[in-house]
Amino acid sequence: MLRFPDDTRVRVNGLNEILADLYSEGRQPNKETAEEILDRLEKNNNYIPRSAQREYKSVLLKEYTEYVAGRKDKTPSKGGGQDESRKKGK
Repeated sequence: MLRFPDDTRVRVNGLNEILADLYSEGRQPNKETAEEILDRLEKNNNYIPRSAQREYKSVLLKEYTEYVAGRKDKTPSKGGGQDESRKKGK
């Protein structure tokens, strides 16, 4: 569910899957990614009025930025730290 600055909430189909796909593709939170999210939402049968697209892009960018930040906190570090050694039985 998207929350707009005026506290309006809008349900969108497939948003979580789109965010996960973009993250797995290595997309960074930026204007182009926000446009891509909007395009994918429309392809997923979400109606977004032309007059509201700028505001949607802003909210979607914020949503994706938060999504990426949440994933980075949970991503194990690469480089073979202690956790990697334990997995290998060392």
